[in-house]
Amino acid sequence: MEMSAATGGLGMSGHPQRPGTVKSRRWGGLRQQWKLLGLFEIDPQHEFYSLTCMMKEGLAAAIQNTMDNAPTRELSDDDFRLEVTQIDKDFTMETFAGPVFASLRGSLGITEQEYQQSLCSENCYLQFISNSKSKADFFLTNDKRFFLKTQNKREIRFLLANLKIYMEHLRKYPHSLLVKFLGVHRIKIPHRRKKYFIVMQSVFYPDDRINARYDIKGCEVSRWTEPAPEGSQIIVVLKDLNFEGQYITLDRQCPWLLRQVEIDTHFLRRLNVLDYSLLLAHQPLHHDERHQSLSFATLIMRTKKSVNPGSSPVHAGVAAVPGAVPEDESTLLLSDTCGGCLIQAQEGDAPSGDTLQRCPEQAGPDGESVELPDFKAQNRRLLPNLKNPLHVIDGPDQRYFIGIIDIFTVYSFKKRLEHLWKRLRHPGQTFSTVSPQTYCLRLCRWVQDHTK
Repeated sequence: MEMSAATGGLGMSGHPQRPGTVKSRRWGGLRQQWKLLGLFEIDPQHEFYSLTCMMKEGLAAAIQNTMDNAPTRELSDDDFRLEVTQIDKDFTMETFAGPVFASLRGSLGITEQEYQQSLCSENCYLQFISNSKSKADFFLTNDKRFFLKTQNKREIRFLLANLKIYMEHLRKYPHSLLVKFLGVHRIKIPHRRKKYFIVMQSVFYPDDRINARYDIKGCEVSRWTEPAPEGSQIIVVLKDLNFEGQYITLDRQCPWLLRQVEIDTHFLRRLNVLDYSLLLAHQPLHHDERHQSLSFATLIMRTKKSVNPGSSPVHAGVAAVPGAVPEDESTLLLSDTCGGCLIQAQEGDAPSGDTLQRCPEQAGPDGESVELPDFKAQNRRLLPNLKNPLHVIDGPDQRYFIGIIDIFTVYSFKKRLEHLWKRLRHPGQTFSTVSPQTYCLRLCRWVQDHTK
């Protein structure tokens, strides 16, 4: 497969029917809709089999290129504009801002080898068919760890134009609930329309015990979904009105969640964005998970997930997003000073539950006094020792998966007209097309009203 690189931006019947028959057909249509919801393996007979095979091959080459040319310096403006093209006899794959996303993957503790293994294994991708109004195609890696979603050109341009701001937000607030974008690509197949797609970390991972999923927008209009039949294995993502009467029960971590949702939605408000969703899922905690004691070994592991080496002056060039920490860093992270600070916070002295507190100064590698980050200002929390710690929060009885997705809808002139039309059509009701300020405050209020 040939490869080239460039720096730049994206180019620009008429018979009456008996009531019983109509009712029967409506029920049949609903049953057919249920059959189409959920996950389906993209086997050789599937319409997307050829496409996903090409995507895998292109991604394998792109990731290998990253491994062969590992960045040895801090990210530059050119890295944000970089386009690398892999040319195959059947297709062309372009990768945008590769070094930037590689940096983010590394800061999340995702090695290039495991990223390549998950995205490019011989196992078939899964197609996710949801009840969403989106025209996008959704694919999952076979291990369900990463989501691939097709996007239109405008959405990709918006993401790349704001990529530096997005990365800065994750650096400033390492435990952000915003979806983690791990790659942006375009595949061109002769005689077919080119497709843009993004790779994201799945919020609902691992999902083997999840018993309910919700897509929350904080409004009423079109926010009810017919649940799947009882006992069905069909995956249905429910909505706001389905959640009424329920609560996200977190106890001590409730203040942390309210604060982080406020931080992230205000960031999206500054980007003039609306119509994003708060993804929410829950599963019951097992007895041993509810009553586990916080041993010192457990504290070490959770601290290593919560205090990234990027937070340390020794690793000043690494993005401060939580991820894997090398074993030889445990001494640095769990010194008597910092460890005591974390233990104190875990014992309930932190006003925001499991939020980490500011640690005093430490000696740097040259013996000088250096100051660790202000964990409270960054709204950090003591992360769980799980595979997807940034999107998992444990309450007393339930484990919650929470993330903010679909952040590409800008409040354009077209959306303003849509807002006026919906005001006339749905008087006295709340709907999704409102100003970014109203959308932000309303979603924050929904989370506040449904969390305890």
